[in-house]
Amino acid sequence: MTENIETQKERATNWFTQLRDEICAAFEACEDDVTGPNGSSELAAGRFERSEWDRPEGGGGVMSVMRGRVFEKVGVNVSAVHGEFSEQFRAQIPGAEEDPRFWASGISLVAHPRSPKVPIAHMNTRMIVTTKGWFGGGGDLTPVFPIDADTTDFHGAFKSACDAFDPGYYDKFKKWCDEYFYLPHRGEARGVGGIFYDNLESGDWEKDFDFTQTVGSAFRDIYPEIIRRHMDEKWDEADRQAQLIKRGRYVEFNLIHDRGTKFGLMTGGNTEAILMSLPPLAAWP
Repeated sequence: MTENIETQKERATNWFTQLRDEICAAFEACEDDVTGPNGSSELAAGRFERSEWDRPEGGGGVMSVMRGRVFEKVGVNVSAVHGEFSEQFRAQIPGAEEDPRFWASGISLVAHPRSPKVPIAHMNTRMIVTTKGWFGGGGDLTPVFPIDADTTDFHGAFKSACDAFDPGYYDKFKKWCDEYFYLPHRGEARGVGGIFYDNLESGDWEKDFDFTQTVGSAFRDIYPEIIRRHMDEKWDEADRQAQLIKRGRYVEFNLIHDRGTKFGLMTGGNTEAILMSLPPLAAWP
């Protein structure tokens, strides 16, 4: 690794924390501005509650969770952990077979809106260091009732982010997202996609870090805009039931297939932070 790796780690961790703060502020502003479909404006505007956690093997993080009138549950977590991978996990991580020590930092977000008209969303970006070092992340949208304009604008934000760095990134990372966020036992996609990338190590750390920042900023800007388009729309009990079933699909993916969930649990992370992605309520038909 380069001689200034410790500085790079610090810069990345600081960025993930800054992005957390910016996204939380945007979400709290939505809570303040909603005018009240289905009586939600009668509820108190939500605010994030933060709780720190320590990892006995090294490092820790901060959970930021809000339950309010726009968001039934949303978590925006940051962490920076270090230690050694278990023997059964080393072969799955680039560079870990030669040396099991690792360092990882990142931001992870999952939003479960109260209204079925507002899409579920996920975003994460991370930096991982073993004997190698790389970035990964992305974001995707899971609407209960897909709207073409929302899908177009969400993808457009990520395409602009990708195109600023490499004309091949968007198609590659969109395809990766479509293939990754897929439930094979259902034969269906989890949502309308977005982008997903991993093991990004172009040889230019500054460029890769800049790209990762741009991806996070793109999500920070487009998702609150989509929330505001729909947060004041009326919905009924049939809509709510459809939402709960969609959330059930979300649960299935995150517990059966999600690599981030497996990574967190197998590296001794905070269980509540790892399972933050699960909705407060879900249903199966």
